[in-house]
Amino acid sequence: MTEISTDQMLSDDNWSDLSQFRDKPVIDAQRLQGYRMGRLLAAMREVDAALCVLVNPISLRYAVDYRNYALFQSHIPTTYLFVSVEGETAIHGCYDPSPAIKNIRPGRPISFFDGGNQLSESARLLADDIVNYLSEMGTDNRRVAVEYVNPSITQALMACGLEVIDGVTISESARLIKSADEIACMKWSIAVAEHALENMKSAIRPGVSELQLWGLINYTNLANNGDWHDGRMLASGARINPWLQEASARRVESGDLVGVDTDMIGPFGYFADISRTFHCGPDKPSKRQKQLYRLALDEVEHNMGLVRPGISFRDFQQRAYPVPEAYHANAYVCILHGVGMCDEYPKVNPVFRGPCLYDGKLEAGMVICIESYMGAVGEPQGVKIEQQLLVTEDGYELLTHYPLEASLLD
Repeated sequence: MTEISTDQMLSDDNWSDLSQFRDKPVIDAQRLQGYRMGRLLAAMREVDAALCVLVNPISLRYAVDYRNYALFQSHIPTTYLFVSVEGETAIHGCYDPSPAIKNIRPGRPISFFDGGNQLSESARLLADDIVNYLSEMGTDNRRVAVEYVNPSITQALMACGLEVIDGVTISESARLIKSADEIACMKWSIAVAEHALENMKSAIRPGVSELQLWGLINYTNLANNGDWHDGRMLASGARINPWLQEASARRVESGDLVGVDTDMIGPFGYFADISRTFHCGPDKPSKRQKQLYRLALDEVEHNMGLVRPGISFRDFQQRAYPVPEAYHANAYVCILHGVGMCDEYPKVNPVFRGPCLYDGKLEAGMVICIESYMGAVGEPQGVKIEQQLLVTEDGYELLTHYPLEASLLD
């Protein structure tokens, strides 16, 4: 085995940092944070909540730019925020020694990992903390929104006479409309994702493994100070059908299709959600591969043509591309979804998967993704394509610019 030193690996990396090739945007962090907190407070006022307890790591990043141990936080929550309309925002149990917020308080155990069999007692103490916090604010409002917590916490709050509502409805609605600063962050994250795709595509050849290809995408994200990927969505050959199979040790063969979905929480914490399907030479693409590619592209382009402010989610679903029945069973889980710091509200299903779950409509300032997967049950081929768009006053702005696969287009 050829030995390569760590110094050699790092010194030879003259490709991963995108800022070597184009200017990174300068973001007014104070203005960005002020806008996001303003959106949260407005969403709280709409439901008359005195306090919102935020736990989701995406919500912590959105509210106060708290980034530490986000994946750990997603399954063993240790940090939580008190965001209030009238009082000072407080962070509890944070690992960051100098967070952006100055009101730092001890946290109660809110996971089994930390609280063990004493979770009910910890919940009672947390409920006392919330009651005391409301008293500090001098408010008589006892309506509290809570995001993703154990039932024992909800029970303890109700035992204190508090009205408990879902905090997730506040955090999701707050993130719906993006500011110009957020769009600038997102465009940079997308640029990094497309830089990663280019590096990955250049490495596609017979013999390379799916994991090696995925590693290039993940490495590029980290090298540009991005965070993580929600899935390792890369599959080749017969593993591309059905979709949603994560990268494996399988080695790519000549003639294979290679599909990828970035699912990337990138720089600044913003999501870059791009799907492309590539072809591995030297064998030429087959007629069937080209047919599937055209079907997927037709669906994406048709549905992009429906994007405009004011169209309801239900109307969008009804007017969406008529996917041939042979592709219903393996079709992607949605034809449209929101995106911001992750996949967000709304999600619009294909019409053959049941009624739309939401009564809303597209609005200027939303960012959405248009999705397609085409591959019949039992065949060893499939194509995934996805584009990310900003809804504007007169239609949309395409945010993803990575080129389509020319060899699969007639």
